[in-house]
Amino acid sequence: MSREQPSAWISRFAPLIRPGGRVLDVAAGSGRHTAFLLELGFHVTAVDRRTEGLLDLGGARCTVLALDLEANPPDAALAPLGTGFDGIVVTNYLHRPLFPWLVAALAPGGVLIYETFSQGNERFGHPRNPAFLLRTGELLEAFAGLTVVAFEQGEVAHPTPGVRQRLAAIAGPLGHLPRP
Repeated sequence: MSREQPSAWISRFAPLIRPGGRVLDVAAGSGRHTAFLLELGFHVTAVDRRTEGLLDLGGARCTVLALDLEANPPDAALAPLGTGFDGIVVTNYLHRPLFPWLVAALAPGGVLIYETFSQGNERFGHPRNPAFLLRTGELLEAFAGLTVVAFEQGEVAHPTPGVRQRLAAIAGPLGHLPRP
């Protein structure tokens, strides 16, 4: 199955994740990041409400789970996933009640790589609903307990014009991480 290329932000910071580690792809969609992470040698858990686009990726190093992350309290919905993830990837998805769970699900030294739409994106298209648009600096506030490696916010031209926020952060001190 042909998939879109991974986000440049995900590609840039995925090398910070422990080699061969466990990675969670939240709201995995068609699996572009799941496939990329598998190619890098990670063990991936891909979660989405609909998993049709992910089923071909399932196997020894990839678990595909159909979960509605918004239907239940986050702890109940995500309990089957466990914790101790060496990496968590979230793109083009925003459900604020998940923020504390994402932090708690990271292993010490685990890497959170998050990229989604921000206020101002309504000028460019969907999403337009403020419930699905980050406020200025919101990712920094939400993940203040993590060590920020990189943060960006503002208008972007690629992959499509819009307004985005991007965060790469570590659970714990930076230590001796490879340079992204």
